Amino acid sequence: MSIKTSACMALILSCLVGPTAGLNLPAAWAHDGLTTKQERELGEKFLLYAKENLTLIEDPCVVDYVNKIGHYLVSQNPSPPPFAFDFFVVKQDVYNAFAGPGGHIFIYTGLLAAMDNEDQLAGILAHEIGHVFARHISKQVAESKKIGLATVAGILAGIFLGGSPTATGAIANTSIAAGQSLSLRYSRKHEVEADQLGLKYLTRAGYKGKALLDILSKIRQKQWFGSEQVPTYLSTHPAVEARMAYLDTWIQAHRDWKPNVRPPTRSGDFNKVRTRVIALYGDISVAHRTFDAELRADPADVLANYGKGLVLDREGNKKEAVDYLNRALRVRPLDPDILRDLGKSQFNLGNYEIARKNLESALAVRPNDPEGRLLLGRAQMMSQDLNSALETFKGLVEKSPAYLPGTYYLGQTYGKLGRLAKAHYYLGMYYKEKGPAKTARFHLERALALSSGDQVRREAIRKALKALSAQKRK
Repeated sequence: MSIKTSACMALILSCLVGPTAGLNLPAAWAHDGLTTKQERELGEKFLLYAKENLTLIEDPCVVDYVNKIGHYLVSQNPSPPPFAFDFFVVKQDVYNAFAGPGGHIFIYTGLLAAMDNEDQLAGILAHEIGHVFARHISKQVAESKKIGLATVAGILAGIFLGGSPTATGAIANTSIAAGQSLSLRYSRKHEVEADQLGLKYLTRAGYKGKALLDILSKIRQKQWFGSEQVPTYLSTHPAVEARMAYLDTWIQAHRDWKPNVRPPTRSGDFNKVRTRVIALYGDISVAHRTFDAELRADPADVLANYGKGLVLDREGNKKEAVDYLNRALRVRPLDPDILRDLGKSQFNLGNYEIARKNLESALAVRPNDPEGRLLLGRAQMMSQDLNSALETFKGLVEKSPAYLPGTYYLGQTYGKLGRLAKAHYYLGMYYKEKGPAKTARFHLERALALSSGDQVRREAIRKALKALSAQKRK
């Protein structure tokens, strides 16, 4: 993402937190901030735009791990959270993280890959959680002037057109140019307050406060294409030098601190997640160089072999990928992630029976792995064992309803079995979330026509169609 496009992203968020974003707020709140209900509504609207304009990773291994740490940190606040927090991983090779309205927190793969340990990840997440608990966005909204719908449309054009000259002109013609904007550039006071809260969450959770200083130092040192571009994080989190000085003072004052609790994640989780991020979501040439260097240092390095196998599979070298994954498996024969990804590579080679055995072994160790269950169902489909595939996908949707690929393949399997009412229903529900809305509406209307005897399903379909119509009006 270019600096110009990043600026557009900040602008869209600034407009989304304006009073005309469908909330119909009275003038009375102008100095008190949004209520939690209003910010929750705003967060839902913002999340729709974020999903349209950002590539969010759905990899459960990565996303579940980040959410586990995030929710553990949220639990360190003495009072109940004002929102149901959600943590998202954005597929983009930049140093960035931010907290949107309503407890939606985003971290980018570029920043995650640059971290050295889990404490640094916890430090960034704790800081963003601090912004949410302090209600900084709500307060900025209250202090801003009203922004009209035309401005929102102009900013949306800037996002959708990717910072093109047309988009730039659309933005320039809005009231943003007249100085009536809401800035997401946090003040020094906001940043220090978020650091203070974040340090409390970190230390209560058993993490090292120094980790936040370490990752800020790495962000500050990062230069993109010489001295002209700096990490996106710095554009929305200002006064980093002052923050680092404050953190250094805090660390010196707490040199004797020792944690009395231990974080609930396993010691190797971070390194495995970082390996997956580099291999599957970063630059392929950088990934190869990273793992090749690690393998030269230690040819038996489990994660280096695992990462090399993943990146080879990603670029289509399936046979080589299987070789490296088998090397990793020989060292860790019961590792469910290695077993699952070896099964995936065998699936990609067309070795469906071997893939099934690997995937069944992985699920025996970790039965609730949604990706493993998805791959097993697909291998069963390709083996023409449709009834087994149906049961696998039904179990996946029941246990992991938010993992949308399961919904898609459940619909596909019902279709292959000739059970068209359910096939259209699940495909419609998938496209309702993923788009396009036209495809969702087609499948849901077909499902409605074919489900004359199922009143519960008919009601669910009507509700989904109503939601699609509401989205269209917005």
